[in-house]
Amino acid sequence: MSRLKKSIVVLIFIIGLILVRMYESAWFYDPFLNYFKGSYKENPFPVFNNFELFVSIGFRYLLNTIFSLGIIYFLFNDKDFLKVAGVLYLLFFVILITIFLYIINYTDHSNNFTLFYIRRFLIQPLFLLIFLPGFYFQLKTQK
Repeated sequence: MSRLKKSIVVLIFIIGLILVRMYESAWFYDPFLNYFKGSYKENPFPVFNNFELFVSIGFRYLLNTIFSLGIIYFLFNDKDFLKVAGVLYLLFFVILITIFLYIINYTDHSNNFTLFYIRRFLIQPLFLLIFLPGFYFQLKTQK
């Protein structure tokens, strides 16, 4: 695939990530969006539906993962990088969603700072920002 075509495909995946962020309140069930925009340090957790929240965060994570894996694949054109990133995305999701659900169900709002950052990793493509320089460094080291 030519460099121009790869750039266009990567740009489409980046636009996908942007759209997920732009329409987060319309597309996903997340009562914590407004909670963390306010003075959440003193307030208890909002009322939420566990199942809907899990499905919504899981779907958003899946979309971000698909777009991120597309970016990784078309930037590096390496299936091994894609496999490693896919396994890491799955592993991180299981760990983070478990901790997230534990905190919102079994602790009080005193853990809201921890919850804020765990939720951030679940709903934003932060792993992409970690993986890109790592894979780039790996690629340069292999040559």
